[in-house]
Amino acid sequence: MSADVADVRLSVSHETTYRYSMPVETAQHLATIRPLDCPWQRVMSYRWRIDPSPSYETSHVDAFGNEVRYFSFDAPHGSLQVTSETTVELTRRWGSLVPSATPAWDGVADALRYRAVGTYMPESEFVFASPNISLAPELREYALPSFPPGRPLVAGAIDLMHRIHADFAYKPQTTSFDTPALRAFRLRQGVCQDFAQVMIGALRSLGLAARYVSGYLRTVRPEGTPNLVGADASHAWVSVYCPGTGWVDLDPTNDVLADLDHVTLAVGRDYGDVSLLRGIILGGGEHVVDVAVNVTAV
Repeated sequence: MSADVADVRLSVSHETTYRYSMPVETAQHLATIRPLDCPWQRVMSYRWRIDPSPSYETSHVDAFGNEVRYFSFDAPHGSLQVTSETTVELTRRWGSLVPSATPAWDGVADALRYRAVGTYMPESEFVFASPNISLAPELREYALPSFPPGRPLVAGAIDLMHRIHADFAYKPQTTSFDTPALRAFRLRQGVCQDFAQVMIGALRSLGLAARYVSGYLRTVRPEGTPNLVGADASHAWVSVYCPGTGWVDLDPTNDVLADLDHVTLAVGRDYGDVSLLRGIILGGGEHVVDVAVNVTAV
């Protein structure tokens, strides 16, 4: 991708601040905060900072291709602030996509099924259950009306996205970061993480490969178009594998295909693989956390 073919350039600022009621004596953290380089997304610039400065810091690429930073503290501290600033270029992804022309979903599910003698498909790693997403019969029953026999895969996935968007209420603070997909499904409410994990569970229950995508939404969209639900915070959506097309990203929270308003941060099986900041601390007492996200066109 080069600058002259990019459709939009976005600036992403993300600041997370923890304030502790008692000093943290020692701490170890993992952070997944650098957006991915993808065929449709190029990272033009990236920088991050940690306050206070950690005692040790390194990074590695995980099994899903995400850059994960590890940092630790061996001195007491009363707060922690992690800030990242990124500029990305995005290219339109779905101009030539014809959902009705994609392969039949049941044929794709059969191809992804494990066989002792057969061609290995890396995408099949995303067919199985994961810590937050079970392959519950309830999810399969919910998905089936969108996937009658022979229906084109992407057409069925889009229909499932429409139904989840219509059937579920966006209600912050009714679920938490570790709420399983099945519980959110039964509640019929939650936030973007829940919408995404419910849809992933429904797709996987049919034998399709679906992965969790974390990222950001453009905070203010072009004049005349409404802002998306989930802006001003990190966001999540779904990626379903379709042979011949690749991974197709759908945002059930906003009922759209993820495109020029979505900045891809990381991919994994569910939220637990890509959480922005996680770790172990000794001390700290109670804490409060503030998150500020801003995504604007450059």
